Amino acid sequence: MSPSWLSKSLLATLLSVTLANAAFTRPWRGLPPLPKIPVDVHPSVAPDGTALPPLTTVYQFSQLIDHNNKQLGTFQQRYWMNWEFYKTGGPIVLMTPGEADGDGYTAYLTNQTMPGMIAQQQNGATVILEHRFYGNSNPYNNLTSQSLAVHTVEQAVEDLAYFAKTVNLPMPGGDQVKPNQVPWVLAARSYAGALVSWTRLKHPDVFYAAYASSAVVEAITNFYDLFTPIREYMPKNCSADVEAVIGYLDTMHASNNKTALQSLQTTFGLENLTHIEDFASALQANMIDWQLLTPTSAGGMFYQFCDALEVKDGVKAPASGWGLAHAIQAWGNFWKTTYYSNYCGDSDAESCLGTYDPNSSFYTDVSINNTWRSWFWIVCNQLGFLQDGPPAGQPAIVSRLIQPVYFERQCVDMFPQKFKTPPTPGVNAINKNYEGWNIKVDRVFFANGLRDHWRDATVSADGLHKANTTMQPIYLTDAFHGSDMIAANAKVDPSVLTVQKAGLAHMKTWLSTWSA
Repeated sequence: MSPSWLSKSLLATLLSVTLANAAFTRPWRGLPPLPKIPVDVHPSVAPDGTALPPLTTVYQFSQLIDHNNKQLGTFQQRYWMNWEFYKTGGPIVLMTPGEADGDGYTAYLTNQTMPGMIAQQQNGATVILEHRFYGNSNPYNNLTSQSLAVHTVEQAVEDLAYFAKTVNLPMPGGDQVKPNQVPWVLAARSYAGALVSWTRLKHPDVFYAAYASSAVVEAITNFYDLFTPIREYMPKNCSADVEAVIGYLDTMHASNNKTALQSLQTTFGLENLTHIEDFASALQANMIDWQLLTPTSAGGMFYQFCDALEVKDGVKAPASGWGLAHAIQAWGNFWKTTYYSNYCGDSDAESCLGTYDPNSSFYTDVSINNTWRSWFWIVCNQLGFLQDGPPAGQPAIVSRLIQPVYFERQCVDMFPQKFKTPPTPGVNAINKNYEGWNIKVDRVFFANGLRDHWRDATVSADGLHKANTTMQPIYLTDAFHGSDMIAANAKVDPSVLTVQKAGLAHMKTWLSTWSA
């Protein structure tokens, strides 16, 4: 719930997540998957004295390929679980990492994270279910358009419900913990957090309660508001100078000043990039690095970028920035000396940042465990989240040269068997079916972040003013995307601690009312 658009030219480094497709080791710019964190300590025995297997133990579940056509059979869907806190009658806390290979997420089975904290408090067990078409949970041995036909939001929602109703979990008594025997709880963040909301809505009889972190419940095609929280919360001098450079780029393009545009690309070391839209798209990458920020991070590449623009001879710029001339030179120098090698490695600019070659292996590789391709499919067909420039008259830290058609064209190149012309993602159908911002369902705890660049797709969107109720609470941290999911973030951000305590309190109250 990630979420953002997976433009080839805008794959910003995300929390050291290395995608398995060796042909493309460049960074990822989707909705941020959960950060992978190391497991601190895991006991060897459960409360009842039974031995606990390693958290990394992989289990297989026979999932329906198509919930609307059971005759197609099943595929093996991977899952992991932990029952170190489990006592008879306790809940099963289910999480999917969403748009990511499930390997490496075992910390989310422990009390280092919100699912494990809920399980510990309620004497429950935790389960992670890998999303279909990610990792090794694939109905077919390729990611062609024909195979991906059963890769939809609707199928993912039904996967969660069918798993809960059908699985015999490998823990002692694991065949006696169906949703009519013990309460089941969903807990996840981002796109997976949206699945929490959508699944609770469609299957209130299966999942009794839910915790949705930074849940992007409203599908949006033209999602320029991704950049609004970034602009509002980044250093003012940095945003001022970024706006100046972007304004210059757009003005030179509008006046067809090709000489000025070529000079600008040369300053950034990107003179060999053929299409000006790809250049404009590449500059977005510095903004998307915002998604690397956490309460415990040291700032990472985003603040390194802002320092490169705003610290001159040891002196920081005023809130108005240093101005256009300095900003162009400083930003360009940062790309040439630091950012390009970090972003593209040894690749040439066109291979790394260009999006206009339909024969590129970026578009043609259909091997499984290609996270980019799996997410592309959902975005092109259903969710949108196309990260373009804002309408005229609004402040812009990204270029208005980037419009939805820039991304929709890539859908055709990625899936020519499916799309003959640039598609319009079916966001209206998704929002109608799953209620989007209008979601009203009991026992769902929504946690969002003030500095989350995805906030305007959540129930805490600017101007939405959605009611915060005891049965559908909406809490807001001062932090970033899904910061509340990680226990350690509460140690450095009091607002995260407040939200985590509230979430646990609501879970305790709600689960006390469950009965078989």
